[in-house]
Amino acid sequence: MKTVTNAKGESYTVFDPKYDVEKRKIESFLKEFTSNTDETDKKYGKKRYMIQMQKIANRELSILEILSEDLEAYFSSQNKQDDLLLLDSIFNNTKTYVNLFKEAVDDLMPNPSKQLPVDEMLMEKSDIIRKHRLQNMNLANDDKDKEGKSNSRIPKELTRRYELVIIPGPGSKNKTIPLRQLRAEQIGSLQTIKGIVVKMTDVKPFLKVASYSCDVCGYEIYQVINQRTYMPLISCESEQCRNNHSQGDIMQINRASKFLSFQEITIQEPTNEVPTGHVPRSIKISCFGSTTRKCAPGDMIIVTGVYLPRMLDDARLKSKMIHDTYIEAFKIEKEKKNYQETKINSETINMLKKDKSLYINLAKSIAPEIFGMEDIKKALLLLLVGGVDKTLPDGMKIRGNLNILLMGDPGIAKSQLLKYISHLSPRGVYTTGKGSSGVGLTAAVVKDPVTNDLVLEGGALVLADMGVCCIDEFDKMSDYDRANIHEVMEQQTVSIAKAGITTRLNARTSVLAAANPVYGRYNTSLTPHENINLPAALLSRFDLLFLLLDEVNPERDLELARHVAYVHQHKKVNSDNKDNKIYNEEFIREYIAQAKKCKPTIPQDLHNFIVQKYVEKRKLEIEQKNKQGYQYITPRSLLAVIRLSQALAKLRMNDKVKQEDVDEALRLVDVSQSSINKKENKEGLATFDGVGKKMDAKSQIYNIVSELCKSDKNKTVKIDVIKKKIRLRNFTDKQLENMLQEYVNLSILYVDENHTEVTLL
Repeated sequence: MKTVTNAKGESYTVFDPKYDVEKRKIESFLKEFTSNTDETDKKYGKKRYMIQMQKIANRELSILEILSEDLEAYFSSQNKQDDLLLLDSIFNNTKTYVNLFKEAVDDLMPNPSKQLPVDEMLMEKSDIIRKHRLQNMNLANDDKDKEGKSNSRIPKELTRRYELVIIPGPGSKNKTIPLRQLRAEQIGSLQTIKGIVVKMTDVKPFLKVASYSCDVCGYEIYQVINQRTYMPLISCESEQCRNNHSQGDIMQINRASKFLSFQEITIQEPTNEVPTGHVPRSIKISCFGSTTRKCAPGDMIIVTGVYLPRMLDDARLKSKMIHDTYIEAFKIEKEKKNYQETKINSETINMLKKDKSLYINLAKSIAPEIFGMEDIKKALLLLLVGGVDKTLPDGMKIRGNLNILLMGDPGIAKSQLLKYISHLSPRGVYTTGKGSSGVGLTAAVVKDPVTNDLVLEGGALVLADMGVCCIDEFDKMSDYDRANIHEVMEQQTVSIAKAGITTRLNARTSVLAAANPVYGRYNTSLTPHENINLPAALLSRFDLLFLLLDEVNPERDLELARHVAYVHQHKKVNSDNKDNKIYNEEFIREYIAQAKKCKPTIPQDLHNFIVQKYVEKRKLEIEQKNKQGYQYITPRSLLAVIRLSQALAKLRMNDKVKQEDVDEALRLVDVSQSSINKKENKEGLATFDGVGKKMDAKSQIYNIVSELCKSDKNKTVKIDVIKKKIRLRNFTDKQLENMLQEYVNLSILYVDENHTEVTLL
């Protein structure tokens, strides 16, 4: 600490670092720090960093990781002001103190504890060069002092066989900060950020130490390079050349120089951290050595490194005062969990497994402000969970992600559902068909300003890898842009063949799309192709298609109006009904994260059942001879039933698919199909009697009940069976109760006292 007086006569205290004293403290830390987690060494006990340095000397380790929590534990325990200032300087001036750590490690580096190779055939290239270098200096038979004095000419950067980084440990308080919170006062400090990789260059050699050799005297010269640009040496600096008054020409020897692997990547802040109306920010990451080749475009990564400035090299800039910022990476790791870290304990999970209404409550918790749409919310819940990906022995992959299309009249909250799902999913990307190009959805080829190479920049579908890509106004896309989605929806990849780059990127995403009718409102007399203006090849790739119509229903309109008015008045959903439990978003993410760990399988008997149902549905569809000419049940529908069944088993956190899962999957497929084939009437159904008149809901439900009763010898059927059947036809339990009450009064049906069975009289 020292006092400084400025030009105005104001005095203030600043920290005056004494690097020699601090270097000795760092050496003490490296020698004395003990850990309870590392294995005990015979020589060093539990001294973590001495054990690691011995492994480096034995050529068993190449990276020395200094954990920030170890620094905090060591220097904070002594509770001295100088130690606390040193700790603060290490984290705020990391680049300088990393060099101090390297000097301390060089002084403390132990001798190898095992025999290293002596034969040049077994030695590494750097060892051979160093051996010949010492022979040329005539140091092979000199004493240690002379060898140390002459060898000091060789830079330490050329002889070090390790990389030293300061990174946060598992229990460190140094958490990730949003990209938008990086400020100028944090330059030079150690930071940890998270983002999506949108662009990356190829790995190139980066010159760290340049070695030159004189063609007259054979003198070797070294030039340490700490910047991106350097001026090569042109003359010899040896005494022999200076005494002879002749400067020999020197030539750079690449084999004796030191090169590091270099790669630059660009990351973009996650979509959930971007404020509405703002452009996502990005930052460049410089990777050296072991931090290269750690990720690919579309990966969500966590980067720890030093936040540094650099001058822009753009020739178009008139002013050289403008600087850019970047992060020199110390550690890069992929985010292992796409969802937030799970906080649900095993007891809570076991309790939730027994809750039979969990599936319904979770579905109602999705966008609770939106009224109704129970089946659609159930389908969206299964979309978040997903099925099971499969890879066949020949390398063929079968996707497990679900794709859903919502289409229908405007003003029924399709866009709100899409925005909610993109916010709920940790890798959710929301975009519109009119505002996105084919390149913006898949990938673009751009020129990198650093290497002048053509590199790939990921689009929306690549950035949503292992997540959900929500595309609104799906029908407004051009045919060229829409064709780029075909491969993503089925093969889960993006193939690129542009500007000499031929590659394939992962796009393991679920597509949730919304489309409006061409004529403003859905015309039930036209086919879905004519209404939505989407080709059949694209519609068949969606597992579920829901048609949402703005129909006039006095009872439902009254409930909807009351719900909307209550939400506007109280800014929350009416939760007076105790049976309907609404879970918050964090709980839904945590539960889905646990459910996605399950990999359920389908037993053989259920396989046969699914196959039989698929054949029956295909046969029934042909017999009905759909006048619209739209075939809904395709071979992809069979895979959709399997994915939905596995997603339902995941929600129960069970490794086996049960009959109830298959029944629910078939019901959702039937609901999806019936919503597309419906025609306008008061009940929104397409059912007519033999004369051609429209039938009301009670008559249709009675026909279903009578057919079930006639199929039984005693003309009796359970009410639970009836409920399953009527739900497949989009009828509610309340409509069933009204029908039973009326037909019991007419003595046509009989209901037992327990209200469990119905008998046809």
